[in-house]
Amino acid sequence: MLKVERSLHFDEFMAQVEDLMASPAVRRMRLYRHHLNVNRLEHSVSVAYLSFMVVRKLGGDARAAARGGLLHDLFLYDPRERDSYQGPHSLAHPRIALENARRHFVLGELEEEIILTHMFPVGAAMPRHLESLAVCLVDKYCAVGEFIGSFADSALAERVSEAIFE
Repeated sequence: MLKVERSLHFDEFMAQVEDLMASPAVRRMRLYRHHLNVNRLEHSVSVAYLSFMVVRKLGGDARAAARGGLLHDLFLYDPRERDSYQGPHSLAHPRIALENARRHFVLGELEEEIILTHMFPVGAAMPRHLESLAVCLVDKYCAVGEFIGSFADSALAERVSEAIFE
């Protein structure tokens, strides 16, 4: 595996999410394609890391942003398979991700809000805190980049893989 120089504050970020990254549920996200050329774990790590950096810079709870960002898409099914979920995926998956996250981890109220509101304005739940707004916006930024193919942060995903899978 290619060795990539660690990004700014990467070790600090990993210290906030290493217990989540060790979870079989989070690791299973690698099995699901998310946006074109990235899997769900790669997408979630990108959202978590960039949210961590933004919120850290703005003086908010960077830990909650990192953890909520990593868990925001913790739905373990392929939405392209119609019988995997009930209702429109864009509306249902934040609730499903929150239920899954609660099942596997102890969450704070802010982390729960981050997961539940990350689809705003598509979903009914509106972000009320800096951290949930940051994750919501960073999620859109990453998704658009993934769809147009200009921002698949494979180097970041590779560093995470090195940190937890070797």
